[in-house]
Amino acid sequence: MGALPYEIVIPPRDTYTYADYAMLPEGAPYQLIGGELVLTPAPGTLHQIVSMRLENILVNFVTEKGLGLVLHAPVDVYLEEKETYQPDIIFISRERLDIVEKARINGAPDLVIEILSPSTAYYDMKKKARVYARHGVREYWLVDPEEQSIEVYRGQEGRFVPDQRVEGAGTVRSLVLEGLKVDAARLFAPIK
Repeated sequence: MGALPYEIVIPPRDTYTYADYAMLPEGAPYQLIGGELVLTPAPGTLHQIVSMRLENILVNFVTEKGLGLVLHAPVDVYLEEKETYQPDIIFISRERLDIVEKARINGAPDLVIEILSPSTAYYDMKKKARVYARHGVREYWLVDPEEQSIEVYRGQEGRFVPDQRVEGAGTVRSLVLEGLKVDAARLFAPIK
């Protein structure tokens, strides 16, 4: 792979592991996907606005009800030796907070939300989704700011099953956070 922009040299390999990934400096814009160190550049402002709005909704709901923990990228979610991701937003239920370690989340969150960007959409929709499902993520959201769509998938027997989809308008309901609703029109509303 050669020198990264952080003055650290990771020896070139066909496949990288968590040990290689852990050598990167804190905040390095990489994810370990299928044994590859994948550069994930900073998202654009539209992505960040949608992320902030969605995170605020989740944090307020989860905090008010004392349900667990909501975190946002960048936070490492270790799933297996060649798979460590930085999802946009995650929820971990109070009963499972033991997977929260000092350096990483060690295991599958209950809910993962990925906000699609041109540079990461393929990974979010294909490779990462399969691994999340296999490791027991109970609910997976794909949020597309360009299409103004929200897709909700239910984890079932190691795969994701489509549950809800809205585009432009409409409301989705969380399967894991009972009572949580997100209105697409408000989430994607223009900045005023």
